[in-house]
Amino acid sequence: MTRLATVHTLSNGATLICDAVAGYETLAVSVVAGRGARWENEAQSGWSHLLEHMVFKGAGARSARELVEAIESQGGQLNAATGHERTSFQVRALSGGLPLALEIVADLVQHPTLDEGDLAREKHVVHQEIAEAADTPDDQVFEGAQGAAFAGQPLGRPILGTAGSLAPATPAALEAWRAALYAPERLVISVAGAVDEDEFLHLAERHFAAAAPSAMPEAPPATFEGGVVAESRKLEQAHLVFLLPAPGVTDPDHWTLRLFTELLGGGMSSRLFQEARERLGLAYAIDAYVDAYADVGVLGVYAGCAAKDAGALAQVVATEIRALAARAEPAELARGKAQLKASLFMGRESLLARSEQAAAQQLALGRLLPAGEIAAAIDAVTPENIARLGARLLAPGRHAVSALGPKTAAKAGSRFGAALAG
Repeated sequence: MTRLATVHTLSNGATLICDAVAGYETLAVSVVAGRGARWENEAQSGWSHLLEHMVFKGAGARSARELVEAIESQGGQLNAATGHERTSFQVRALSGGLPLALEIVADLVQHPTLDEGDLAREKHVVHQEIAEAADTPDDQVFEGAQGAAFAGQPLGRPILGTAGSLAPATPAALEAWRAALYAPERLVISVAGAVDEDEFLHLAERHFAAAAPSAMPEAPPATFEGGVVAESRKLEQAHLVFLLPAPGVTDPDHWTLRLFTELLGGGMSSRLFQEARERLGLAYAIDAYVDAYADVGVLGVYAGCAAKDAGALAQVVATEIRALAARAEPAELARGKAQLKASLFMGRESLLARSEQAAAQQLALGRLLPAGEIAAAIDAVTPENIARLGARLLAPGRHAVSALGPKTAAKAGSRFGAALAG
């Protein structure tokens, strides 16, 4: 029987997760703050991501170069990522690298230098990152869809922010933002692999227990608004994203949603791949995905196609969603369950994925999910569950569509809406 990771809590509210896995010569550390860009107001848009950049410019007694050299001199790798609801700092290291990994990440989240000169240079770097994203069609089309789905809300704004919203950020303002964003009561220190639990608990107490809690209002509830955006560009292909409002990660229908998405466009045997790509040849790339937040989610479909086929492809996507909502075949349901479980459990063979997944579950659900519980929840989904979820997806009558490419791709929005309405 697989041993579940252990969970502990420091006196200041920080959560510790230890997933000791026998047979590994490496380990993964994830220090995850359960807050991100969703907590920003419009004037602060992009500050969480900018702060994540800035802590690497110097922390504790180390300079930017000394931080990475210290980790890499022991064979480790250091990284970070900012999302709407989480900010994660990650270290991969060899066995024995836990003391240094925790020391450095603790300095990053608690003792960054935040130098004014570094801040000016890093703003320029982020401006280039914003420009690069704008130049990348298959990034920009997702930004357009997200912005249409959650117009005027934090979930609808780019995580990178804008040049205008980043300009007012000062070292003092970022330090105040850091104290709230990375506050210990919303911090999870998760380790997996070649780790000793007693050593981990001792080191975590030393490096993280002194941090003071910092009150921060909860993020405002999100509402899926919907809409259609189309941007004309001189490209060879059209990029399309279709979104429907879906349950959030804590909703009882979460695993039904994950399975619905798998059946719709999760693999080569999925409905969209077989119909749009194999039978009709309308798309060179098409897949479905889920973004599940605390209180709301989206079911999404991304497709790349010839601009002249955008309207027909949009109609196929909507038709297949309606058809699946009406009936899931027993054979495809069984196949989808096997594929979904395989993708989830194969992912857990990566130590970093294990540490990140454990932190995400603890933050979202307040507990860890045993693999057997996940498998049982997936196996329990029936055709009737799929139909009920399908009715939920279609009931609001709202959708978001983003089309980017030649002008003829703009028809995708209207064609999708019409076909979705039946």
